[in-house]
Amino acid sequence: MAHSRPRILEQAEADCDGKITDNIAGERKYAEIVVIRHGETEWNADGRIQGHLDVELNDVGREQATVVAERVSKEFKVSAVYSSDLKRAFETAQIIASSCGGLQVLEDPDLRERHLGDLQGQVVREAAKSSSKAYRAFVSKRRDEEIPGGGESLDQLYQRCTSSLQRIANKHIGERVVAVTHGGVIRALHRRASSHGRSAGKIMNTSVNVFQLSDEDEWSIKVWGDVSHLNQTGFLESGFGGDKSSG
Repeated sequence: MAHSRPRILEQAEADCDGKITDNIAGERKYAEIVVIRHGETEWNADGRIQGHLDVELNDVGREQATVVAERVSKEFKVSAVYSSDLKRAFETAQIIASSCGGLQVLEDPDLRERHLGDLQGQVVREAAKSSSKAYRAFVSKRRDEEIPGGGESLDQLYQRCTSSLQRIANKHIGERVVAVTHGGVIRALHRRASSHGRSAGKIMNTSVNVFQLSDEDEWSIKVWGDVSHLNQTGFLESGFGGDKSSG
């Protein structure tokens, strides 16, 4: 599968410390956040629902993380690396941080995947029969519907993770940082930043997504779903994420 690698910054460059220098006078100040999905896990490969369950990367996932880390270290100058506290994201973030000069990974539990309640640990293709009530809530179009078994609604996920990213941005105005997280979270961030209302599409493991968050709480997307770095590695097109179409 061929993927182009778009230029990440259209109106700004960053110096060696990840500070962004505007090329257009008077442009609004912003933070640039490179949001990356974690590498593959065995549960992704099996189509098993993870949610808040703490599953490690598999060998392919570690290879993916190494390749995206190399890409980040060459294309971006970052001043901080944030991550969900779940192992699959944190390990991906550690590999990236190591390639970016040995930065410390800053954990943020609000970057966790959506809690999927009674569906967690189940194979998605079997969940409709084994946990029918939870599955109906999962595929419901109601954004306020919580999943039985302690699961979150889409609205709860949206509030949690968009607030987290805005807090990170507020700490890093004028800088570029990395945030490693999960498929369902990235889809919610896309919903916050997208003005056209189109689908986010599948969220692939270690996909690169670049957001700009202004100091006036305005969001935009500069790059979406770029997995060009995976051309030479295992490339999983069906790994299950935080909702029925995460990829």
